[in-house]
Amino acid sequence: MADKGKILVVDDDRLVLATVSHGLSQAGYDVIDADNGDDAILLARQHKPDLALLDIRMEGKSGFDVAAYLREYLHTPFMFLSAFADDETVRQVRELGAVAYLVKPLDIGQIVPTVEAAFANLGARAAAAAAPRPQQAMNDAIGDAVADTVALAVGVLMHRYSLQRGAAYERLQKLAAEDGRSVVDQAERLVEAVELLARGQ
Repeated sequence: MADKGKILVVDDDRLVLATVSHGLSQAGYDVIDADNGDDAILLARQHKPDLALLDIRMEGKSGFDVAAYLREYLHTPFMFLSAFADDETVRQVRELGAVAYLVKPLDIGQIVPTVEAAFANLGARAAAAAAPRPQQAMNDAIGDAVADTVALAVGVLMHRYSLQRGAAYERLQKLAAEDGRSVVDQAERLVEAVELLARGQ
């Protein structure tokens, strides 16, 4: 029964699209899918999804183009699923404000927990919005930014060292412990280093 939320899945690889869409449907989500950016925007306008899962590099409109539209016009949160994690891609993902960044190849067992975590965060944000308190709202915004930074750092480590998500997070924890820093501090340093390299190109 699809009642957990509505997700727009966009990927120009039909096999990936079918696999991810089926897996999320089986997990209880209402899934709308598209194999190109133009259709994705039309479907998003029509169905108003709660979350979008976007491939980045596609013919025509890219995942970045779709994400920018979702953010500006529909205020729909999004995450990226991509085979690319080069410095420039990571910089753009961060600037657009993705709630997560998953590096292919992934199986659906890795994607579903990330989607569920994103919906949990969306629920928390909605609750905060329903009872606005200036200090609490600021704390929530800070918490969201921290979670995004850690997720981005884990994605970078997954790509650089060909690790599964759990192993990449453990490596981030180990690096933090070795440097005597918190995981959040270590994640921020890693992401800043990637952005610095991107600017130097």
